Amino acid sequence: MTPSPVWHPFTQHGLGEAIPTVTSAEGALLQCADGTVLIDGISSWWVTTHGHCHQRIIAAITEQAQKLDQVMFAGYTHEPAETVARGLIEIAPPGLAHVFFSDSGSTSVEVALKMALGYWHNRKEPRHRILVLEHSYHGDTIGAMSVGERGVYNRPYNPLLFDVETIPFPRDGHEQATLDALERACRVSEMPAAFIVEPLILGAGGMLIYSADILRQMREICAAHNVLFIADEVMTGWGRTGTLFACEQAAISPDIMCLSKGLTGGAMPLAVTLANEAIFQAHYSKDRADLFYHSSSYTANPIACAAAAANLDIWRDEDVLGGIARLSNNMAEHMARLAGFPCFENSRQIGAIAAIDMKTHDAGYLSNLSPRLRTFFLERGILLRPLGNTIYVMPPYSIGDDALAKIFGAIAEAGELLTA
Repeated sequence: MTPSPVWHPFTQHGLGEAIPTVTSAEGALLQCADGTVLIDGISSWWVTTHGHCHQRIIAAITEQAQKLDQVMFAGYTHEPAETVARGLIEIAPPGLAHVFFSDSGSTSVEVALKMALGYWHNRKEPRHRILVLEHSYHGDTIGAMSVGERGVYNRPYNPLLFDVETIPFPRDGHEQATLDALERACRVSEMPAAFIVEPLILGAGGMLIYSADILRQMREICAAHNVLFIADEVMTGWGRTGTLFACEQAAISPDIMCLSKGLTGGAMPLAVTLANEAIFQAHYSKDRADLFYHSSSYTANPIACAAAAANLDIWRDEDVLGGIARLSNNMAEHMARLAGFPCFENSRQIGAIAAIDMKTHDAGYLSNLSPRLRTFFLERGILLRPLGNTIYVMPPYSIGDDALAKIFGAIAEAGELLTA
């Protein structure tokens, strides 16, 4: 067979790892061309919330595709986008008043950064410093990489990245150091424009969890110094941490909030950046030079917006959080058993996200355990994608008890076999 011309993301083709062809999906299961059925243990990169091919979302996509597939969004609008925007404002943290559409988590972060810089520019108070949290990951476009952890992810592209100031991650027992560093960074004469964080848990940085109290205090410091607070809820939103948005657990409202992944239930690519009234008003003018300069050809695609509207209906009509709570409790029981294995350490969980580290001499993202683990799980009919030696589970909320038990059973087996 002629080799595929496809260049896959985050894939080292030189390793010759198997790349299964997925033909269909339902719930938490993926059907492959060779007849293999895989349990989707990470919601296909954290996007699939209610399960694959959810009938309400698929029906909305089908209906919208027969009416309006695409229209430019610069100066035009359509009902699905209006419905989604109004629905988001109803459930978002108080104070967020405007919705800007884009098409991925990374671009929603780009939009947020440009909104923050544009806000200060249009107020004739030019601020350029961006504060970030250590070990963060916000995406793979230039701005998103700039505000993420520097390392293997982006080393070849360092000449393109802008400088940021890093605030230390609030490790257990060292939380005050984080707060003190943020306070100092906000007090200097060249005031920061914004501070961007992943609320409560850092995803690709290693599934690192910190408390809602620290999140609240970081927000209070920024508010006291008039520094814009950007919450990147691309991964944490839509129930992943046990509440609709992670910011709810700290009872805070960010100035800007980024959403994607579960926005459409995982069925279509779509993202939004929500902003408060002050940020919108800074761009509101009779001078065209003050408008917000950002767009893409597919901004607020009607079919994607129809999927998002259906997702909002599901959250409105069904007890999604109740299902997440039951899943979280089930996961906690499995994690408690894993924590007793000598080959594991640093067991942690928040909501429907659980992670544990395998003990190894080469810990980190490039740990040699990672490709071995991926192959191990694939051979057992499970889709997991460890972050180096960190194994995490983030399944669709609809996953059954038996499928979840199979995932954690395979993790236990991997720990015993691969560290023997």
